[in-house]
Amino acid sequence: MSKSLKLYGGSALGVAVVLTAAYNFADRNVTAYPERAALAGPDPMLAERAPEPEPSGGLIAAANAEASGAGAVYGLGREALPQEIAAWDVDIMPDGSGLPEGSGSVRDGEMLFSQNCAVCHGEFAEGVGNWPPLAGGDGTLADEDPVKTIGSYWPYLSTVWDYVHRSMPYGAAQTLSDDEVYAITAYILYSNFLVESDFVLSDENFTEVEMPNADGFIVDDRPETEYVKWRTEPCMENCKDEVEITMRATILDVTPEDEAEAETTEQAAAEPVEAAAPADEGGDGMQIDMALAEEGEGVFRQCKACHMVGEGAQNRVGPQLNDLIGRPMGGIDGFRYSASMEEMGEEGMVWNEETLAEFLVKPRDYVEGTTMSFNGLRSDEDVAAVIEFLKTHQSD
Repeated sequence: MSKSLKLYGGSALGVAVVLTAAYNFADRNVTAYPERAALAGPDPMLAERAPEPEPSGGLIAAANAEASGAGAVYGLGREALPQEIAAWDVDIMPDGSGLPEGSGSVRDGEMLFSQNCAVCHGEFAEGVGNWPPLAGGDGTLADEDPVKTIGSYWPYLSTVWDYVHRSMPYGAAQTLSDDEVYAITAYILYSNFLVESDFVLSDENFTEVEMPNADGFIVDDRPETEYVKWRTEPCMENCKDEVEITMRATILDVTPEDEAEAETTEQAAAEPVEAAAPADEGGDGMQIDMALAEEGEGVFRQCKACHMVGEGAQNRVGPQLNDLIGRPMGGIDGFRYSASMEEMGEEGMVWNEETLAEFLVKPRDYVEGTTMSFNGLRSDEDVAAVIEFLKTHQSD
């Protein structure tokens, strides 16, 4: 016998023995195919197993019912326990159902909002960059570019509580306690001038808060009134005789009328613009340090989220600051100041360089109960620079 036959013969015999054993084991222990089961009778291995408890409802029950019609039961899963359902059932309804017990104040909410929300939504809920504002927008819903905030647009306070509780803070959803959610919701209401600074929101007074746009929503009847108008075969070619510009860019105003205007626009954009020569004398004959005022313009960026100044300035979260020097405190008609600010104005106090300096260092210490939650400027140099900048916006 050759060496190769001696070498591989034993190996082949061993493999044959292993395969035979594997086949016999599988034949005895693996569930039979339906056609084989019909011939061979019930499998003794399956008969020894205790029957699985059959769920009584839901998708599992439907699957098992369908399977039982074919002579088999899947036995998948089980019904969810009440505590498991409660962990997912976190939505809050407009009538307050689903609210947990708890409470939170505006003052606590201000601190929590600063820690958890201000990085995206601003210290005063005014919005940062592309992150949405949560306050403001009063009376803008009929504008071409409405500002939709919680105060101007949202109809139900339950939506605010539910969204903060379910999805915020960004990247750390559902890490806030129930009391913290109440407090943040209270601060958002305060930022929209819907409650006072001493307000405490709780599950007991939740439904007493009225949202300004509660009546601004209607039942969606578009399936009956609109769908029939546009659910037709779409036009795929030669749909219009000619194409023309029917609207202009509302913000940038860069849509050219024709090629000539486009060239003019490009040339104007390429030409450098000469800066106006700085003036040494401001409105009311005030002497102004223009170099310091330029520094103040940079510092004032901390204030621009709430205050406007310059041509076209309007009241926002805070009042506009044109002609501030010499203005009585709380002196803009129609703007909602804190009660303490209005009292100071009624007592004859006005804004000047001295009162502004004290206010900008510690606003809450100077005007107790002020709605301005800014902590104050960090240095005397910043204070002086901002005041100098504001002096450049005094009328003659």
